Amino acid sequence: MKEVIDWQGYLAMFDEDALMIQSPFTLNGSIDFGSDSDYTTMAIAGLHLLFSRGIDITSVRSLPLVNTHAVKAATGVEVMSDEENDTPCEWNLLVGEEATLVFTNNLERDLAFHGPADLEALDPTFAEDMAAAWSRELELTHVSQGAYVSESAYREGANARLGLLAQHSGDALVWPPRQLDQDGERIPTANQALMARATVESWTKLSAAGAPSEFALRAPVLGGIQTVFVQFEQGPRGVFLVADDAEYEPTIGDQVSFVVRRIYAQEGLIRYGMKAIPTNS
Repeated sequence: MKEVIDWQGYLAMFDEDALMIQSPFTLNGSIDFGSDSDYTTMAIAGLHLLFSRGIDITSVRSLPLVNTHAVKAATGVEVMSDEENDTPCEWNLLVGEEATLVFTNNLERDLAFHGPADLEALDPTFAEDMAAAWSRELELTHVSQGAYVSESAYREGANARLGLLAQHSGDALVWPPRQLDQDGERIPTANQALMARATVESWTKLSAAGAPSEFALRAPVLGGIQTVFVQFEQGPRGVFLVADDAEYEPTIGDQVSFVVRRIYAQEGLIRYGMKAIPTNS
């Protein structure tokens, strides 16, 4: 078996000119996603891993299970469908029947991956309750009682939020992005990437009853919503949810990194964003 790499909450294996990435969880004997993961978040993690190995990818051909806008916002990579056969594309993203993806630039060779056997079994009741909560949240009739974020507003800010792009305001960096500084002056467009690591300065866990309404359906299943207040090395501070599928109880001074996960659903669409995980995840 090839070396197994723990990467952004997933398991990854390289085989010459291909990468397989999969969930570390099983449900009733089959590989399954964690609470806030899907093919889109896994595809983004896989592209980040390929980038870290010095592999330059500008486009990838994929099946429609991947949210193309979220992938482009988080990585800059264009995701093309099988129908766009006339457009050259070196890399292909193959979606497995279970929670598994393969990136390859050679469809002519047989891929020989044998995934790790030591996976974590999900509690069936918990997994069923989480799936039901997400399903209800994705219904068009479900309306959050919290802050409304339209699809256009979400898309407008996605590049900066999913790419951790900060704005220059004088000698300081500002994140998350905003239109005006504290003096009411317009701030330039976000274009400075923050390092995806930060230090925990504070944390809190909201009870299921006290969680914002965006999370009201899932908070009881999760036993509350965990957040951390962090400072990046470049200066900006921010509040982040802790990834649902990371078993992590934060303490002040911890080093955390950031991964793309599902945040909540509104108007039948998943809103993706950055969540914190401990740096050894």
